[in-house]
Amino acid sequence: MAERALLVEGLGKQYRLGAREASYRTLRDAVTDAFLAPVRRVAHQFRRQAPAIPQSRPTIWALKDVSFEVAPGEMVGIIGKNGAGKSTLLKILSRVTEPTEGSVEIRGRVGSLLEVGTGFHPELTGRENVILSGAILGMRRAELTRKFDEIVAFSELDEFLDTPVKHYSSGMFVRLAFAVAAHLDPDLLLVDEVLAVGDAAFQRKCVAKMLEVGRGGRTVLFVSHNLGMVNALCGRALLLRDGRVAAAGTTEAVIARYLESEELRAGVALEDRTDRSGNGVLRFTEMQVLGADGQPMDVVMSGQRVRVRLAYRAAPEAVLENVFFQVLFGTLFGQNLFVCLTRACGGNFARLPPVGRIVCEIPVLPLAPGSYRLSLTGKVGEVIADELTEAVHLTVIEGDFFGSGRLPPSSSGPILVQHRWLVDGESAASRGTSGDPAAPARY
Repeated sequence: MAERALLVEGLGKQYRLGAREASYRTLRDAVTDAFLAPVRRVAHQFRRQAPAIPQSRPTIWALKDVSFEVAPGEMVGIIGKNGAGKSTLLKILSRVTEPTEGSVEIRGRVGSLLEVGTGFHPELTGRENVILSGAILGMRRAELTRKFDEIVAFSELDEFLDTPVKHYSSGMFVRLAFAVAAHLDPDLLLVDEVLAVGDAAFQRKCVAKMLEVGRGGRTVLFVSHNLGMVNALCGRALLLRDGRVAAAGTTEAVIARYLESEELRAGVALEDRTDRSGNGVLRFTEMQVLGADGQPMDVVMSGQRVRVRLAYRAAPEAVLENVFFQVLFGTLFGQNLFVCLTRACGGNFARLPPVGRIVCEIPVLPLAPGSYRLSLTGKVGEVIADELTEAVHLTVIEGDFFGSGRLPPSSSGPILVQHRWLVDGESAASRGTSGDPAAPARY
């Protein structure tokens, strides 16, 4: 059998609702128990005389029958909606909590970053917590001494190192916690959604560090709702749904399965969607992408003229004044590409009837072939009235965007931009191309 870094077989975790999981006892717990012992004895005598009441609490399986294995050096993404069991799985793998059933086999040392500030003592300084956290994670004194300056430099918290961490922001917690966990040189690095707390520059630094860990032959399990980051980092992924493995395989295939699932509202009419935000003064009831002939389409071509038509309805007695609309184009992985908004094109609608339709026209669709999602926002005044993420999906196929019959390779990115190439100082006319700055480039 090939070597493996992680083997999970039949893993399950059951919680009893309303019950607290067993934890370590502290000196404070012991003192409190001694002080309350006489009161508890009286209460116990009272309960013995009272009629018995059945004490049964419902249970829930956060994980059930989860099995998979990971090879050394693999970067595996774990995706799924909130409550699917992702964080519970990582807590079991980190030995923070015990499974109810099943087994876990891990080869080597585990480094984990599960929640902001996990394992940090608020009264200790950053310096003291680096030493404490490193020791808890299994670093020997000599190893910690050798890497201390590198950990601090990575966290970029030199000037706050002797400040108690209770004064740190959540972003500072993440910097220090990730710096310690990543420099543990773990054989298995477990990273939960906490990277979303850090700023963009530090996130890029963390991603680079995770890639470095992976290239070093170590294993990374990465939990995130950022599908774009999962797709960029991980070659393989697991989809958890209701505590079970719903899909496993290549990252692109698993993400596609997730996006097609019923939990992302596939097939639900726009008017019936419940996953919307806003005060409801205005609600979108329909959204259609129209081709040049005015007919609804869900497949269009690159460079094609398209119109996005939105139907809306106002709440009873509502007056629609100073109305703002926005259509946001993005990838299926959650990356925003470009936005069409009324405010940028001459102003909002001063007044609209209580029921109607408005149209946003895009003369030349600047998208490369692929699948995209369109999200909607409507404001009345300065207040969001209705907002829907992923209102519709749109498929773009190859079109003659540049007028040359060619498109850049798909790996170049999703956005197409009109442009031309000239020898410096040479006019467009001398090259035989149109002088119109909007004319397509010729290769």
